[in-house]
Amino acid sequence: MLSGLVTVLQDSLLIPKADTVATAANAVAADQHIQLLDLLMKGGVLMIPLGILSLIAVFVFVERYITIAKAGRIEENFMPMIRDHITGGNIQAARSLSKNTANPAARMIDKGIQRIGKPIENIERSMENVGKLEIYKMEKNLVVLAIIAGIAPMFGFLGTIAGMIQTFFNISITSDITLGTIAGGIYVKMITSATGLIIGIVAYICYSFLNAQIDKVVNKMEASSAEFIDILQEPAKTM
Repeated sequence: MLSGLVTVLQDSLLIPKADTVATAANAVAADQHIQLLDLLMKGGVLMIPLGILSLIAVFVFVERYITIAKAGRIEENFMPMIRDHITGGNIQAARSLSKNTANPAARMIDKGIQRIGKPIENIERSMENVGKLEIYKMEKNLVVLAIIAGIAPMFGFLGTIAGMIQTFFNISITSDITLGTIAGGIYVKMITSATGLIIGIVAYICYSFLNAQIDKVVNKMEASSAEFIDILQEPAKTM
């Protein structure tokens, strides 16, 4: 009898049951779900320079990657053809082939062909100077990625510090020191720190990757240069 009376009173007073409370909590949690774009927009004004830095990093990486990839394409039959032309005495054909081949190694070989007849030391020095210029061309604008990798996290930390200053200033004005107020203000501003760190890490990875690709091209250039010097010395060996 008593249990039945309690049930009737619960129904009449609309006391929520456990499953009802859980359902309501889940609904509230679903309403509080934040989309990524909304989360980024809550980062504040400093998200604008961070967004600009990310766009610059993407542009520089794509542009440099395409340039370096083109520089690394060397035809397998390029040096054998140069060898055949030079050993056959057809210097003009070798020069024409190197001029019409668009990569750093070919430009080094072209400079060496122009110096044929001079001492080997002078030929090597001329080719080395061209090689340095070609490496500089490939490394152009890579410093931008290095700068972004360094300053993007700083922008992020600056946003967090500015947010904390603003939060504590509001507390001093309103005397509202509830956990919700403090945590809400800080987590929103820490978005800039997370964004800055992500941009910095990605920029550093891109910078290191491109440098590794440049090293591969430099190795190919050095191999071609050494082979060319050997070709010039072959007639002397056969005489």
